[in-house]
Amino acid sequence: MTTNPRSGADILDLAPVMPVVVVSDAETAVPLARALVAGGLPGIEVTLRTPAALDAIGRIAAEVPEAVVGAGTVVTTEQASAAAGAGARFLVSPGCTDGLVSAMADTGLPFLPGVGTVSEAMALLERGVSEMKFFPAEAAGGAAFLKSLAGPLPQVRFCPTGGITAASASTYLALPNVGCVGGSWLTSSDLVSAGDWDRITGLAREAAAL
Repeated sequence: MTTNPRSGADILDLAPVMPVVVVSDAETAVPLARALVAGGLPGIEVTLRTPAALDAIGRIAAEVPEAVVGAGTVVTTEQASAAAGAGARFLVSPGCTDGLVSAMADTGLPFLPGVGTVSEAMALLERGVSEMKFFPAEAAGGAAFLKSLAGPLPQVRFCPTGGITAASASTYLALPNVGCVGGSWLTSSDLVSAGDWDRITGLAREAAAL
């Protein structure tokens, strides 16, 4: 996909799995993104957990146009603005406050605000947001929790993230209210440090087929 996502729904529909990537060295960002795209996963969430993250987002945006790079772990209004300025095409937060949701919306980018409770999901619905990140997925109730929400909140779709593995992803993806899952198993620090891009492409290909 080479066009910009225009809504949270577009983010959820990029691929079954959204790679959640921690970049410690910006030099690895471009080959890493190319490896994921080659495996069929164009959407890439680069978490803002390292000093290299914004540089990594900028490099991917500039050099891998077929990737749809976003910023994850957005927890402050300043990070939302900085990520947009760096070239992020979507934003993801682990949780949400009124101020953060407003800041993400003000960037004009599509975003997935994080929720872990029914009340948080309902509060976002009141603001017209119906696509959300469910975090931390496994610790907050897992697939069983999301299944229970499909009845009272059928209009909400989620990207569950946190503790999900290649083995458990399909359980989440079978739910009608799950658009995609966030996964860090695709880009372990060992594989990235070793520059094993072929292996990462293989894992991405498996994930894209889920």
